[in-house]
Amino acid sequence: MQRSDFTGESTDLERPSVARMYDYFLGGSHNFAVDREAARQIMAVAPDAPMIAHANRAFLRRAVRFLVESGVRQFLDIGSGIPTVGNVHEIAQRLAPECRVMYVDIDPVAVAYSREILAGNDRAGIIQEDLRQPERILNHPDVRKLLDFRQPIAVMIVAVLHFIPDSDDPAGIVATLRDAIPPGSFLALSQVNEEGREEEADQVKSVYHNTDSSLHPRTRAELARFFAGFDLVEPGVVWAPEWRPETPDQVDDMTAVVCGVGRLP
Repeated sequence: MQRSDFTGESTDLERPSVARMYDYFLGGSHNFAVDREAARQIMAVAPDAPMIAHANRAFLRRAVRFLVESGVRQFLDIGSGIPTVGNVHEIAQRLAPECRVMYVDIDPVAVAYSREILAGNDRAGIIQEDLRQPERILNHPDVRKLLDFRQPIAVMIVAVLHFIPDSDDPAGIVATLRDAIPPGSFLALSQVNEEGREEEADQVKSVYHNTDSSLHPRTRAELARFFAGFDLVEPGVVWAPEWRPETPDQVDDMTAVVCGVGRLP
């Protein structure tokens, strides 16, 4: 396996990356053989894994449109992953060109690709940081330069929390972010749920155990608790296709992702 301009010496090319696996599920090309092999192992157990990834991505698109329509002009997308068509800045700035978007990801390949895509866009940027260290994100000079914390901000943590074990206090992480943003801000979350898929989930988790992040599914009630201090917007915490679908047939799609959006009063 050869290194590209986007893989520094610190990038582990022998271990699957969940960001690059997600890119593969979405049909992207920013992944390596080791990522594709791990993704195929998951698809052998859960053939609908790509559909689940697309359902989650569709939730992100609908959530961004809702947030822009609600007057939000600033986004902090943590765990943004490998850039693919339909990024937050593309959706938001198409609707309101003045929108500012700061991406955050721990994966160096995701950060490198994003920097190339965002070159020349002075209203969007990316930093390499870890969700488990929210103070570093909030105090990063690039974040403070781009985003005005006196004005509403939409914090997006989409398909990331299931890689944060309870031992790392995900509720505390979200609370730290909540306490840093002003009233009128929003929080958008999505997370893998294993309801009705318990046997399958055990096998999927065993694959993720050998990647750079283990998998920790949670129930709807557990995800809802992360919205403490926020007012959940309709329809609350639901399966991804059920969150403000654009067409009725979207609700019929099976999924394994629960999601929601909350507003800080």
